[in-house]
Parts: sequence; structure tokens; C-alpha cells
Amino acid sequence: MNDDEWIAILMQLRERREPCVLLTVLADKGSVPRNCGTKMIVGREQTFLTIGGGHLEYQSIAMARAMLEKQSTMLHTEHFNLGARLGQCCGGMTTVLFEPLIQAQPQITVFGAGHVGQALVALLSTLPCHITWVDERADLFSDAPQGVKTVHAEDPLDAVHAAPAQSYFIVMTHSHPRDLELTEAILKRGDYRYLGLIGSQTKRQRFEYRLAGKGITVEQLSTLRCPVGLPDVKGKLPAEIAVAITAEIIAVYQAAS
Repeated sequence: MNDDEWIAILMQLRERREPCVLLTVLADKGSVPRNCGTKMIVGREQTFLTIGGGHLEYQSIAMARAMLEKQSTMLHTEHFNLGARLGQCCGGMTTVLFEPLIQAQPQITVFGAGHVGQALVALLSTLPCHITWVDERADLFSDAPQGVKTVHAEDPLDAVHAAPAQSYFIVMTHSHPRDLELTEAILKRGDYRYLGLIGSQTKRQRFEYRLAGKGITVEQLSTLRCPVGLPDVKGKLPAEIAVAITAEIIAVYQAAS
């Protein structure tokens, strides 16, 4: 590994707005797979470089991804005895520093790639946030902004389950039944930061009646933002609706930070 290779990788991840954990071997004693100063980078889906492989690396990756899932920002050190108990044959000891590099950026999942979805994602992509854009119709993603993760999903509910805790969800599909099942699944998760549903007050009342019949409580329904967007930002054009929703999201994440 070049001395600056890990720096270049971190810069690339930062440009892509991807959180990661930087692992550094702080101390080594006896026979170890990598010496003090060795670094590895763990993202949600990828890893870069290595601290020696085997169960040491496997456990370290699992610990790093648990930190990412919890959005932990605290440094952590872990001591590993590289003997039979860890499944390593080295027999030495090593200490690994876990350094989360997590920017305070919202994780936003947008369901729906219609006219309003197109306008909204174009606007959200200019903000410091991570966007996952979900629709069954893959051809609608042809103009997806750079850095936006598009998901062509036969079952968009999979994207609900895959989203990290404290996510922001915006539901605006081409189907009211689909909107209803997505809203139900997100409400039942309960660990979201924001849930917005496009539609009128009449749509909200219909959804509340149906969701209550599915066991959703009044307290849960009170967290649903529908009609979505700041009410002071009026208009029915896709761009106007997108501005209202984006403004509301900005207000929520600024209040949270």
C-alpha cells in the first residue's frame, strides 16, 4: 500500500458522500498479519485495503458496519488476541482503532419518479445528502443526477427495509395503493426521521382510516407529513411542490443538528 493510498480513497468516498470507518492498527505484539500503522476503510457496501484478512478482518468489518448502521461518531479501540479463539494462527496481539467518518448528512429515500419526483430529486441532489430513488419503471431514471442511487425495484418495499435508521422517506408513486403500502411499512418501522406523503388533506383522511384499520396508532399517524411540504410555499407545479418539500426537509435536518 502506498502511504497516501488511503487518503485518496477517503477523498473519493467524500466526493460520493459515502460514510465510512477508517481502521488503523495501533499496536502489535508477537506474530501479527499486519504491522502498526496499517489502514483499512470500511463502507456500507465496500471495503478498501486490508488489515490482514481472516477472522480479525471479518470481525472488524462487522464492527465497523454496526457503527455505520448506528451512525456512531465516537472513536473506538478494540484489542484482538490472534489465537485459536479468534480462528487465527498468528498467536500475537493487535489493537485496532475504529474512526467513523460520518458527515451529518440526511439519508433520503424517494419513492416515485414521475414529474414531481424528477423535480424533487434534481433539487435534493444539490444538497449535502444521500439520495436513493426508487421506482418500478427503470426508463424514468435516464436523467438521474450524479451521485443519486437509483433502484429499479419490482417490490419497492425492499427499499423500505434496506434504508438505515433515521432515514427521510418521501412517498409519491404513481399508485395510491402503492403509496398506502409504503406508508404503512415505514410507519411500522418507526425509526425514521421524516416521512412525507404527497397528496391532499382528503387523501390523508382516507389513508388514516385505512391505516388505523391495520393497527397504526394515532401517535404514529401524527408523525406523517401529508400534505407534504412547507404550507407557506404554495403552488401546484412540480418545481413548486419540490421546493416546498425540500424546504421542509431542510428545516427538519437543521433542527436535528
